[in-house]
Amino acid sequence: MYLIVAVDANWAIGKGGDQLCYIPADLKRFQQLTTGHPVLLGRKTLQTFPGGRPLKNRRNLILSSRPDFAPEGGEVFPTLEAALAQAGEDTFVIGGESIYRQTLDQCQVAYVTRIHHAFPGADTFFPDLDQDPAWGVVEKAGPFSYQDLTYSYVTYRRL
Repeated sequence: MYLIVAVDANWAIGKGGDQLCYIPADLKRFQQLTTGHPVLLGRKTLQTFPGGRPLKNRRNLILSSRPDFAPEGGEVFPTLEAALAQAGEDTFVIGGESIYRQTLDQCQVAYVTRIHHAFPGADTFFPDLDQDPAWGVVEKAGPFSYQDLTYSYVTYRRL
């Protein structure tokens, strides 16, 4: 499996139930990489999407313990094990924090957008792959800029 995430300088990924920022080029890259692949995500992450709707042109495997949660266009699973049983090798893990932490050991490639800024008040984090000996950088692109932010794309592979 793969994962895709945008992190700040402290490996933060969110604040107050939303992403730290939205960078149009990064959103386009996310779409290009994940379209045509299953995506694995939690219910709270889904709720940050436009209209709280599953992503088009992707099989959406959504984790939720709520038995009444049934978004149109998504497949809901009560446990990670049940969702992983439906996920293929080409599945992208797309968040949030708990899902990333639970699936990190099962992913082989991580597409990370590194935002060169620390967002104050961030409250959700991704594990620091630079400090994890199981991961190594295989590709870098950038830096790029959007408004007052600078960011890079870094691809990590499990060693």
